[in-house]
Amino acid sequence: MQLKFTPIQPSDLNIVLDLFKEAAEKISKMQIDHWQYWKNPPKEKVDWVKEGIANQEFFFIENPNGDTIGMVRILNEDLLYWGQQTEAATYIHSLVVKESYNGKGMGAHILKNIEAQAKAKNHRYLRLDADFKNPKLCSYYEQLHFKKVGTKTLPISVYNLYEKVL
Repeated sequence: MQLKFTPIQPSDLNIVLDLFKEAAEKISKMQIDHWQYWKNPPKEKVDWVKEGIANQEFFFIENPNGDTIGMVRILNEDLLYWGQQTEAATYIHSLVVKESYNGKGMGAHILKNIEAQAKAKNHRYLRLDADFKNPKLCSYYEQLHFKKVGTKTLPISVYNLYEKVL
């Protein structure tokens, strides 16, 4: 399925924060302590989003019908989680699929579309992270052939680092 990735504009900040909040509430219902800071994000998280929007790294994702099904942040480097790397890679953060589209394979379609974009840029890896406190998400990425290659400890949590060779 071909999806459309539309750059998020600064005027869309509240929509982005609402999508994060909805995702945090959904995760909370599953009894998983992950992303709960998005219910009332601290200034540094809001600034992180603003920076990503300013750098044109955040995208709304639309299905072929033109419906917004979620959002994602796509980067060409990720110094905070991965440090300096020598081989070109595409990094995925903040993949959010609206709850009404859950269970329909949208996450896999989104990742396949991003993988195609990465291959077109001759990137060798597709990389992402997942909070270790969310084993369901970690398992999901592993089922999609991402391999756990390390961990990163940050003040908020510990994250499993995953990559897929392209």
